[in-house]
Amino acid sequence: MLPRKNLIYFIVVFLVFFQPHLTNANELSPQQIVERLLSSISKLKTGTSLSLEELEKNKYLSSLALALLNLEEVSEKSLGKYWEARTSSEKNRFHALLEEIFTKEAFPSSGKFFSKLKLVYGKTIIKKLQASVPIIVIHEKEGEISINFHLKNNDNRWQIVDVDLDEISMRNNLRSQFYKLIAKNGFQEVMRHMEEKISEVKN
Repeated sequence: MLPRKNLIYFIVVFLVFFQPHLTNANELSPQQIVERLLSSISKLKTGTSLSLEELEKNKYLSSLALALLNLEEVSEKSLGKYWEARTSSEKNRFHALLEEIFTKEAFPSSGKFFSKLKLVYGKTIIKKLQASVPIIVIHEKEGEISINFHLKNNDNRWQIVDVDLDEISMRNNLRSQFYKLIAKNGFQEVMRHMEEKISEVKN
C-alpha cells in the first residue's frame, strides 16, 4: 500500500494529467472559463490548521485557477509605462510575487466571497480575440453587484486578463497603487510592498 503522503500526490497528479475535462481547456467558452475559475477558488479551504490533504487540494485548485489567467499580461499591464524599463530579473520576480499574492490572498478571499452568493450570468460579448462575461452578484446586504470578466484569446485558448467590479478595473486599480509606490520610492518599493503583503498572509 502507498504511504499516505505518496497517495495524495498520486491523486493530484492523476487529476491533473488524466481527468478528461481538464484536457480540453482550448475548447472552453469564455463563460466556461469564468465558471471554472470561480468553481476552483470557491473550493479553497482557509484557516491555520489545514490538513495535508487540504493543503494539497488547495495547491491543485490554485494551479487550475492560475492557468485560467493570463498573468503575464496582468503583470505587464499593471506596471504600465514602467514595465519596459525593468530588467528580465525584475520582471520575473514581479511576476512571481504577483502569482503568489493571487494564490495566497486574492483566490482564497475571492473564493469565500463568491461561494456564498447567487451568480446571474449575462450575455457574453465576443469581439474577435476579446470577450467579456458579465455577472450580477446578489448580495444580502449590498444588493446587486456588477462584475465583468475580460478575456483574451491566445492560441485558441481564452484566458482572463482583467475583472471589473462595479466598473472599477482590477488591473487599473493595481496600476494606480504601483504608480504611487514607484513615484514615492522607486520600483523596489513595489517589490518590498508585495513581499510584505505576502509575509502578512503567511503569518
